[in-house]
Parts: sequence; structure tokens; C-alpha cells
Amino acid sequence: MSEFDTLPDRAGSGSYKWDEYPGMIPLWVADMDFRTAPCVIEALRRRVDHGVFGYTLVRDEYYDALTRWFATRHGYRFTRADVIYTSGVVPAISAIIKALVRPGDGVIVMTPVYNCFFSSIRNNGCRIVESPLVAERIGEDEFSYRIDFDTLERVASDPANTMLVLCNPHNPGGRVWTPAELTRVRDLCARHGVQVVSDEIHCELTMPGYEYTPYGTIDPDAIVCLSPSKAFNTAGLQIANIISTSAEKRALIDRAININEVCDVNPFGVEALIASYSPDGEAWLGQLKAYLADNWEYTRRWLHAHLPGCPVARLEATYLPWVDVSPLGVTGTELMETIERECHVKLNDGAMYGDDRYIRLNIACPRHLLQEAYARMAAALEKIVK
Repeated sequence: MSEFDTLPDRAGSGSYKWDEYPGMIPLWVADMDFRTAPCVIEALRRRVDHGVFGYTLVRDEYYDALTRWFATRHGYRFTRADVIYTSGVVPAISAIIKALVRPGDGVIVMTPVYNCFFSSIRNNGCRIVESPLVAERIGEDEFSYRIDFDTLERVASDPANTMLVLCNPHNPGGRVWTPAELTRVRDLCARHGVQVVSDEIHCELTMPGYEYTPYGTIDPDAIVCLSPSKAFNTAGLQIANIISTSAEKRALIDRAININEVCDVNPFGVEALIASYSPDGEAWLGQLKAYLADNWEYTRRWLHAHLPGCPVARLEATYLPWVDVSPLGVTGTELMETIERECHVKLNDGAMYGDDRYIRLNIACPRHLLQEAYARMAAALEKIVK
């Protein structure tokens, strides 16, 4: 039996995923129901045994682990001087917007997209400018997104729109953007003076046959946000990094980080990153990805059997399938509420990502929990699917 078949008892542990909706099987918020890599647990135990948890100096080993991992694993080379650490990718994006976008200016997002992009833009007094992705059917029960470069060109050409927040890989669409697509984004944005910020928190979680391309390898002038938190299930340890090769932009971002009071990190996040970005962490990550790929294949078959005619986005990365339920004649919110009420399974509706034709599932859990959730859902779906 795989270590990923074991379900830790998270109920009553202060887990947002499990305790916000007690009694539900939680297939919603994007953390995993797996223990993190043993090397991370051991590193944290050593830090706990020290017994003192004062203010944290981020030491050389941290930067060495970060830069070595991305250089050797992804061909993305940057230096210690290019790095600003902070407490998470969302605080990072908020600080970058504060630093580089004037209040009232537009920030472009490719919708549907991660919901916190919207709040980060609004909270900094900026305008959300949508460049919707185009869904294209690639089979009876599957579709994929492409970038609408005509629309992106139009909104980028408006001088009042000065930043694009890119999601690479894309959540919730599941796309791994290709080098050719990213090059077109770079060239288009450079042509119109639009700064690109790339959220790459899901970068390690590619499915078989797909390869993540760091946007920073395509556009050295971009600002890239990285964290081990999704791949190693350490979101609660609150650590992330902003990569920028521009000393001028780093100074502005660093100032915004301090204004937002997210300039300090805790010792556990530092130790977790060092352990994650190690040979032992890499070996564990390979096993995790294989398990997630099997969960995805299981989910694809289940969706084909129980939601025929409802296409699912081809999952190239993440553990978050995205399903178009509009053929059922209901919104994502309506279906989510029905499943919650009748099946005691918690999903995400598409409305929070900008398109309520969809639901989002989280398949990063032991297979037997998926099986139980899907068994509960099947009866409710039989009443809807004719």
C-alpha cells in the first residue's frame, strides 16, 4: 500500500479544509490530504527540538536550496540577490501590485482564474481587466483552454492597463502553458509596456507528458512568484519567494512588502523549503505525482460515466479538475449546493473563479476517500442527469 493511501485524521485539527464544513468530505480548498515528505517532517522535528523560536534569519542554505532546485530541475537560473522572501504567494502578488501599479490602473487576468487575484487587485485600488480564455472541445467529454491573443492584445494596448498577472500552470484551467504561448505573451506585453507577474505555485504538479516552463526563462524582465507549499503540502508554514532581476523593482516591492507587514517569515517555513528542495524531497515528489496521476485517471473515468456530456478540462497540471456542468441546465453554484446538501461533499463552484458554468474538484487525497465521495455524489447526479 502506498503511503498516500493513508488518510491523516484532520478533523478537529484546526484544518480550514476539514473544519470549516464539519461532516463533509472536503474536495474543495487546495491543500492535500497527505502527510508531507518525511524529510520535511524530520527537518521540522529538529527545529522543534531546538526549543527556541525567535526572529528568523533566512540563511545561506535557504537561498542555495532555492536557486539550485530551479536551476537543475527547470533550467531557471537566478541569484540570491534576485530573491525577496515573504509569507505567501498571495501576499507577494498584493505587494507587487501595490509597488508597481498606480491606484485606478488596470490589472489584466485571464479568466477563469484563481480567486485571490481578484481580491489582490481590488484591495490595492486597481481595476480588474478580464481577458477570457477560450474553451475548445478536444473530445466528447474533454476540453482545453487557449489564450485569446486578440483580446489580450486589445486590453494590453490600453495604456491604463499596466500589469498582467499570469497563472502558470493555470488554476483552475489545468493548463501548462507552452514556450510558444509564453513567448507570445512576452512579446505582446513588451510591445505595450505591460509588466508581467507570474504565479507559479503549482509548477511542480505537472501530469505525465507535460513540462512546466518557468516564465522567467522566457521573459527575464518578468516577476515570478514561487513556493513549495502546493507540491509539499506546507501552505500553513507560510513561505514564498518573489524573483526579479531588476534592482529598481525589487526595491519598490521590498518597500511594499514592509508596508503590508509581510516581511518576516517563521523558522518552520525556512526549514521546510530547504528540506523540500533536496534530493529526498525530489524523490518523494515523484511518488506524489504518480499517485495524483492515477487519481486523475480514476476521476476521468468516473466523470465520463456519471456526468456524460459535461466536459472536463484536460488536466495538464495541478490536482484540481475543472468540469463544465452547464449541459445539465444548472450553474456550478446550484450543483455544488445540491451535492453539499444531499451528499455531504464539499466542492468549489466556478463563480469564485469568474465563471459559474463550472465546478472544481480537489483529487489530492487517498483513493478510498475519492471513492467514498464519488459514491455519495452518484445518487444525487442520477436525479439531475437524464
